[in-house]
Amino acid sequence: MNAVTLGPAGTYSHRAARAVAAEVSFRESVTAIVDAVEAGEFERGVVPIENSIEGSVTESLDALADHDIAVTREVVTPIRHALLAQGPEFEVVASHSQALAQCRNWLEEHYPSAGLEAVASTARGVERAREDARIAGIGHPDNAGDDLTILAEDIQDRTSNATRFLVVAPESARSDAGGKTTLIVYPNANYPGLLLELLEAFADRNLNLSRIESRPSGERLGDYLFHFDVDAGLYEEHMAKAVGDIEAIADKGWVKVLGSYDTEHVLE
Repeated sequence: MNAVTLGPAGTYSHRAARAVAAEVSFRESVTAIVDAVEAGEFERGVVPIENSIEGSVTESLDALADHDIAVTREVVTPIRHALLAQGPEFEVVASHSQALAQCRNWLEEHYPSAGLEAVASTARGVERAREDARIAGIGHPDNAGDDLTILAEDIQDRTSNATRFLVVAPESARSDAGGKTTLIVYPNANYPGLLLELLEAFADRNLNLSRIESRPSGERLGDYLFHFDVDAGLYEEHMAKAVGDIEAIADKGWVKVLGSYDTEHVLE
């Protein structure tokens, strides 16, 4: 099996993808990853969906809504950030915007005068540090190699820092089996009690929502779609009935059921 994820090599996405496939290729954005999977260029894609400190990755949410793909697996991995540079003197810290945010308090305390530069990935920030002595990168300590110094380890603001990655596949790979289901709902309506109706479809059947997120639909201001993660598989009768109710409520819009899947924890 081949997989595609955020590059270059050495990103946390790459670490998660190695649990999915032996052959891993790279793209510079989540949208490009999902595009490639939908087009059949790769059997699987691995995209970050949620971090325990900074919350959901909005580019991933929007890419899932905009493409016809399936979710076949969830990979959860701890995030261990280190500050990497050619030496102790630098002017700028470069990393992915999520990594910079996850280390915000530590950076303000230890390097308040350093500038921050958001780049495509943590590995790209480490590459910038290799290229320029004025720049430090934030990434996994294993990325230091022989030419960078680990100035500090575990610099994330919370030790519980972890990221969920979703494994996406062509729509034909969608499964009803698994302990969790993701669906996206665009009601194409706005009236008092709409969200309550959607939530009651799950609550009335004692189904737990592990995540709910609203995103702008892009159609008009104040118009939203909703992402739901439900702790049940589509093979379960009460889950299937809940989806039926959701489809009836959103009859003027659409419902994307991305499939059911299980979770894997990757510690290294």
